[in-house]
Amino acid sequence: MGAKKRNRAIEMKETKKGQYYAVLKNCPTSPRKMRLVIDLIRGQEVNRALDILKYNSKEASGRVEKLLLSAISNWQNKNEGVRIEDSQLYVKTAFVDQGRTLKRLRPAPQGRAHRIRKRSNHVTLVLDSLNKMEAMPAGRQEEPSTK
Repeated sequence: MGAKKRNRAIEMKETKKGQYYAVLKNCPTSPRKMRLVIDLIRGQEVNRALDILKYNSKEASGRVEKLLLSAISNWQNKNEGVRIEDSQLYVKTAFVDQGRTLKRLRPAPQGRAHRIRKRSNHVTLVLDSLNKMEAMPAGRQEEPSTK
């Protein structure tokens, strides 16, 4: 590994230490259906997002709710002793990427076959705190990002 690549990898690792995120890979739902659910919670406060997902009738909302709870748990592991209510967590970014596609064949009339594409996706949720200075431990004070 070259020096430039190594330095970039170290830099990326340092930035990920300050982020609170969760990733769901190879979820067997089409990306288009998952994006409808993700668009509902993007930019929302965490408790409000959990309520939206809990009472949404779409099948994908249960999986996203579980992923959001995982991201909250990751935040708690990095910020021990800080209450969630005091930190004002919100969903900073949420996006869906296309995963692998399984190709299946369905019999069609006159000896033909139609291809069935079973799509999957990758979901990423990133949380952030509105009052970042109070939520950070004493040794890691940084400038809060402005919106």
